[in-house]
Amino acid sequence: MEKEIFELVEKEKYSILKIKLKEPIEPSLLKRVNPPVINYKKGLIISGRAPIWLYGFLIHYYHPTPFIGVYDPRLGVVIIQSHVSSVIVGEVMGVEIDGEG
Repeated sequence: MEKEIFELVEKEKYSILKIKLKEPIEPSLLKRVNPPVINYKKGLIISGRAPIWLYGFLIHYYHPTPFIGVYDPRLGVVIIQSHVSSVIVGEVMGVEIDGEG
């Protein structure tokens, strides 16, 4: 899988990893996925349309970050993992993603 499917946006307290798939992908491509390097001192928000197994892969890959949230256009950013007391699992953050939020 090529790096072009990911776009990384840096904010002060978190990074936003946008998934930009242009066509369907097969699970076998996980063997070649090369997620971008991020600042592991900040949280991570994952956004974009992708198979659940790609989200699972990315969440596991970036596990050491202080927190991980996933963007739901109906709700905002739902925190699904946290290693810090200031961000709580199940919390919904109002974060701007592509003009939404």
